[in-house]
This record gives sequence, structure tokens and C-alpha cells, in this order.
Amino acid sequence: MMDAPFGSSIPNSEKVKRLYGLLDSSDALAILINADPDAMASAMALKRLFWRHLRRIDIYRINKIDRADNLAFVKMLNVDQQHIGRLKKSDYSKWAIVDSQPHHNPLFRNIPFNIIIDHHPLEHTLRADFVDVQPQFGANATILTEYLRAAEIKPSTRMATMLFYAIKCDTNNFVRATVANDINAFRYLYGFANLNIVKKIETSEIKKKNLGELKKAIEHTVFYKQTAFVHMGRVKSADTLVIVADFLLKLAEATWSIVSGIQEDKLIVIFRNAGFRRNAGKMASDIFGDLGSAGGHRNAARAEVPLANINAKLRSESDYRDFLLALIKQRHRSRLKKLSQSNGK
Repeated sequence: MMDAPFGSSIPNSEKVKRLYGLLDSSDALAILINADPDAMASAMALKRLFWRHLRRIDIYRINKIDRADNLAFVKMLNVDQQHIGRLKKSDYSKWAIVDSQPHHNPLFRNIPFNIIIDHHPLEHTLRADFVDVQPQFGANATILTEYLRAAEIKPSTRMATMLFYAIKCDTNNFVRATVANDINAFRYLYGFANLNIVKKIETSEIKKKNLGELKKAIEHTVFYKQTAFVHMGRVKSADTLVIVADFLLKLAEATWSIVSGIQEDKLIVIFRNAGFRRNAGKMASDIFGDLGSAGGHRNAARAEVPLANINAKLRSESDYRDFLLALIKQRHRSRLKKLSQSNGK
């Protein structure tokens, strides 16, 4: 039983040897994930690593897959997985979790994990027979790619495409922090991956049901400077706002897109930024930090504001658009004033 992850000096060949030593042909392994491309690719790679070594291997996801690109990933690459609702614990003798840790979700708790493989920061003590946590890696798929290479398993085109896309996706095309391991794995997989499938998955951004929402966005979008802004009113899912924000940022005239909507009892605002100087996370925090939760990264951010915190400022829901546009303009003028004062010193 390991009380801490492997040290950086342990070679991957030793890790693979340890993995094979943990299970035998009589074991049935359940691999649990919070499904996104990195988790699904990692789970499928672990399943391939144990192929013909175990009696049974199944993958279970705890979440619903709804994003169009993730659905395309599952369909085009034939990712074999089931929802955790169909899990029967008595069917399995061994348990693994990849691209996550047991404390990340209540549905992972009370599972006696034997194998933990992740690239997120280590925040809790982990006890399992095999613990490999590499927070410096940009993608969990990088870890599994290294395992396959150490086991001298040449990836099929399908497997390589999964892992290749996962690394591409989780590193945001290497814009996010990465290490040489990610780049080396990416270059290795490039020789085996089907790039046409990768391109199709990447461009599968919307579903038929989103067409009406995009039509509404097109008809109601307004521009302020280089910011495309639209208030979508009430929405069933915040994913709608993300889809619209990403779509509007494709406009040649926009370096910013800001999309807002009301979901249940919250105002949700999505920020996207393609510029160099300004920071989406800071902008979200500056505008909405005192009203609710807000923050994010330089290029993408989100704010969630309880309606109760702002309803007193408005007469009706139709006022949200003007209220938000006024906040955006006010923040822009404030920024220009600070720049002017700074340049005048």
C-alpha cells in the first residue's frame, strides 16, 4: 500500500511492472472517471494496458456527456463506457480512477481504489496499491502514453487519436502550462493519429438544438468597442452561454465576447478574450466580484451572481441587458482612466 505518489526518479518501466503485479487473470477491473476527453482517453489506454491480462475491464463515468465535441469524441472513437448508475460493485475485484482523485466527487468516495493515476494537484493524502500523481503534466493522457510506450505497446490509430486529442485538448493546444513529457507524447502519437477525426471533433461545437439559440444570439448581439455582447435571457443550461461566447469570438471584429443569461436563481456571465493585454478573469472579478463569485483565466472566465443581489437595481428581467452593458462600459472607461493616469506620471 502506497501512502504517497511515485517519486520522479521511478522509471515508467517500473511503474508498468508494478501495475501488472497488482492484478491477475482472475480479476475484474472497474475504471471510474469524470468523463472528458482526457479522462476517457486515459481510461481506454489503461484498459488497453491490461488487455488479455484480466477477466474483465469496464469503464464507468459519473457524469452526463452533453458537449457536442465530447459527444463527437465518444461516437467517432467508439469509447466503450457506461454510466455509474449501471455499476454493480460485486462484479469487480479491483478499482481504478484516472484523471481524478477520490475526494474530487462524492460518487468516488467509499470506493476502495487500488489504482490512482492523475495529473491534478495533490490536495489530500492518497492511499492505494498504486498512486501516480504528476501535477506538472498538462494532460493525464501523457502519463498513459508513457505507460504504453514502456510496455512496448504500439497504439492503434483509434487509441493514438484519443490520446493525441486529449493532450491537445487539456493543454489547450499547449497554451496552458505543459512540460517536455506532454510535447514528446504528442509528437509520438502524431505518427499514429487520424488527424481528420481530430479536426472533425474539434469543429463539432454545436448540436441541432443549439441552432435556435445561435439565431437568437445573432439577432441580439451588440458591439461595444471590440466586445461582442448578448444577453440570452433565461436558459436551461449554462453550456448554452459557453457555446454562444465561443461562437461570437470567431467574429473578425471581436477580441472579446461576453454572454449572459439567467439559470434558475442566478445570473451567469461568460467571458472570452482573444487579446494580449487584458485579462478575462480579472475583468470578471472587477465587475462581479462584489456581487457574487467571479474569476477565471486570462482568456476565459465566468461570473455567477445570485439574482437576489441585483434585483433591487432592476425593474424587470428586460432590464438585465442594459444593466450589464452599462457595467461593461463603466469598466472600460475606468480602465482607460487608469491607463491615462499611469501614462501621465
